[in-house]
Amino acid sequence: MHPLSAFTEHAIAALRFAPALPWWLLAALALLCAAALATALWRGARGVAWRFLAFAALLLWLSGPRLVEETRETLPDIGLLVVDQSASMGVADRAKLAETARARIEAEAGGIKDLELRTITVPEAGSEGTRLFAAIDRALADIPRARLAGIVAITDGQVHDIPATPPGGAPLHVLLPAAGEQTDRRIRLIDAPSYGIVGKTVTLRLAVEDLGVPHNGLAYGATARLTIRRDGEPPRIERVPLGTEQTVQVPITRGGPTVVELTADPLPGEVSLLNNRAVVSINGVRDRLRVLLVSGEPHIGERTWRRLLKSDPAVDLVHFTILRPPEKDDLTPLNELALIAFPVRELFQVKINDFDLIILDRFANRGLLPALYLRNIADYVRAGGALLMSAGPEFASPASLAASPLADVLPARPAALGGSAGVVDAPFRPLLTPLGARHPVTEGLPGWTPGKPPTWGSWYRRIVPAGVQGDVLMAAPDGNGGESPLLILNHVGRGRVALLLSDQIWLWSRGHQGGGPQAELLRRVAHWLMKEPELDENTLRATIQANRLAIDRRTTEETPAPPVAVTDPDGHQSTLSLRQIGPGHAAGAMPASLPGVWQATDGVRTAYAASGVANPAEIADLRASAGKLAALVRASGGSVHWLADPALRGGAPALRRTEPGRGSSGAGWIGLQRRHDHLVTGIAALPLLPAWLALPLLLGLALLAWRREGR
Repeated sequence: MHPLSAFTEHAIAALRFAPALPWWLLAALALLCAAALATALWRGARGVAWRFLAFAALLLWLSGPRLVEETRETLPDIGLLVVDQSASMGVADRAKLAETARARIEAEAGGIKDLELRTITVPEAGSEGTRLFAAIDRALADIPRARLAGIVAITDGQVHDIPATPPGGAPLHVLLPAAGEQTDRRIRLIDAPSYGIVGKTVTLRLAVEDLGVPHNGLAYGATARLTIRRDGEPPRIERVPLGTEQTVQVPITRGGPTVVELTADPLPGEVSLLNNRAVVSINGVRDRLRVLLVSGEPHIGERTWRRLLKSDPAVDLVHFTILRPPEKDDLTPLNELALIAFPVRELFQVKINDFDLIILDRFANRGLLPALYLRNIADYVRAGGALLMSAGPEFASPASLAASPLADVLPARPAALGGSAGVVDAPFRPLLTPLGARHPVTEGLPGWTPGKPPTWGSWYRRIVPAGVQGDVLMAAPDGNGGESPLLILNHVGRGRVALLLSDQIWLWSRGHQGGGPQAELLRRVAHWLMKEPELDENTLRATIQANRLAIDRRTTEETPAPPVAVTDPDGHQSTLSLRQIGPGHAAGAMPASLPGVWQATDGVRTAYAASGVANPAEIADLRASAGKLAALVRASGGSVHWLADPALRGGAPALRRTEPGRGSSGAGWIGLQRRHDHLVTGIAALPLLPAWLALPLLLGLALLAWRREGR
């Protein structure tokens, strides 16, 4: 920037008028003088010439002629250099070309005395694309328009805020960091749902397009190969027509995120492969959870189950209570009974697979369910269903389900069948086992603090089990210094089973001795049975937020978490160490700025996470192209130059000063206009007909005219 003291100072003289009367009055006086002269000429009077000179001197004196001399300091013109630093400028060698051009232009501008060059950068604008002209408008707010010599923009041409008219009223020169117009192939996602219903398919709509080629790559029979991967499964490859909308069906087989990666084969000569890939993360959710609750007999605890399940709007509950078992036959005619017959066949054969969870609450095998239907329940579990049993004294009776075909899927059986040997009636407080402290179903239950007695209330009845299989999460003191299993979870085939060996959890809901977390516990158990991902006991989950990959590992093992191997979308591998944040729970994070599918594995389990592009508008078209800015450049009188053109020497066009109205560019150069703006530092005024001279002159001319006319 040039200091004011270095500005060129010079004087300019000019004739100015400072009339003593308004111009309209002077004009009227001139008309009167002209009329008087015309009358004299018509009469042929003598002295008309002297009269004319007298009138002229009078009018000249009244108009106030003076010679004005201004002393001026010429102000330097201001040029604006705009450097695009958005994400698309990182493609290929654009950043290097842009920096070279910037350095040369700034160096040349520094050698021009009457030019001040201001440089601004256009940063990444998040999801808004390249806001080039917003940055220009902010810079122009501090630049007087009378001093703006021109704007030079170094950009790839992918600008998303192009105005209707050129900014600033000065030439706009665009320098593109490429050798010429480029080509690019992209996958354009038209519709990609974020959620899908488990058990159904989601439809993705997309198009593969070739940009920068004739007719946008549309030619008869022109196709591209599209590779579709889902959660690391073997890829599916399809040939799709270019430029036309296509659909991809994605089955949602489980809850939680399903990561789908779409990749189009490269276009020969295209500028970048970044937008040849699209990643979609679809969160699998269950529509309406259908739960079948069968209470074997009316009891005070069944209201707890019903209240819990009815409070969830996503649950469709079907509840039956056996009020009149088969052995209670009092010869009452059926048409006089106000009871609904239990629809055994419809529930346990026809529609059993429609339920997401079956709950048997104090249900005894009294012949109401034939062996065939009990076997159907067992097959339903093995095929992926969920069964929850809340056991009371009936589980230790001769009518126990442990003595039925359902026993094959139960995680335990009663220690004794018949009598009361398998039932313990004594107060106790449920405890979390060491495994329960690590399992997500019971970890962190309100009222439980490791190393301290629980603060929840007591229960008064439990069933003593034998042949326990699966994970014991809660237990009861057995009075001999040991513990008796109370809550057991187990995997059976593709399904899951939970067994609660007490029918008194309802005491917590009544606030007995302070109550307990019965709603939270039963909710977690039910969701674990229905395979909600956040409650899986041995999982490795990966998520990406704010360009960071977060790994969360849960396990029921007591061993320290091993390092996790991470593979980025380009196939490069790295290792991430996890820190222990709780029993069986470890986590870690690392930067993940590269868009695509990231893979993490601990050697046993593998997780996938989708990293989208922070600014989708930036990668929608990665070409360096003059197409978007061409009309604006022409309207401003500017020019377009390609920085990688072999004919361009030095990495940037040369700077020249031009006059307004003349050409502002040529081969290898760009022009910044001379605006000739100045600052007036002094004014000197010299009257050409001062009063001391005008009065004798007027009197003399008037006297001469009178004497001439008087002869």
